Amino acid sequence: MSTDRRIVLFDLFGVSALHQRPGALAEMAARCAAPADAFAEAYWDCRPPYDAAQWSAPEYWTAVLRWLSLPVDADTIEELRLADIDSWSRVDHRMVAYVQSLRDVAEVALLSNIPADHADAFLAAQPWLKHLDHAAFSGKINAAKPDPATFHHCVVSMQAAPADFLFVDDREENVRAARATGMNGHVFTKLDELAAAIDTWLPTR
Repeated sequence: MSTDRRIVLFDLFGVSALHQRPGALAEMAARCAAPADAFAEAYWDCRPPYDAAQWSAPEYWTAVLRWLSLPVDADTIEELRLADIDSWSRVDHRMVAYVQSLRDVAEVALLSNIPADHADAFLAAQPWLKHLDHAAFSGKINAAKPDPATFHHCVVSMQAAPADFLFVDDREENVRAARATGMNGHVFTKLDELAAAIDTWLPTR
């Protein structure tokens, strides 16, 4: 059932923001004298509980360091935490401009898998996010995509129906999960294709 609203729900990284800066993981590995491949494995395998607010930043980095059999100390954890936040700090300015322009014709919201401390830093650096109709971060809502709870959060928070949403993400599994909840979905590859899809989805004015 639709309430005849049009809400474009964007992912952040890989859509309106850039993926992690190339070489960042190797730099973090070097900071703690760990092999780059092993560091990357620990970084990603330990990540889901951090994204979903089941672990704090110190708990996450403690798990990574213990995975690598490295000493755990507060200074190393904080150094890695700040380097990690910086590595995810870039936006696609062309996409940001497009997202902002859509607010003239639709409601615009955000749903991102991002730890709480990363979200706080991103919000401070990117004030345009505060002007969206809603912004949901996994580290703030205690669930991460593709968990259906993330999409349900947006529906409830915006007092809308699933069919009111067009969810845009660069990961097909997340778009499939959104569609399973009743949302419309678009797998993002490039701006021109997205703009055409949104123009088709929006009602004729």
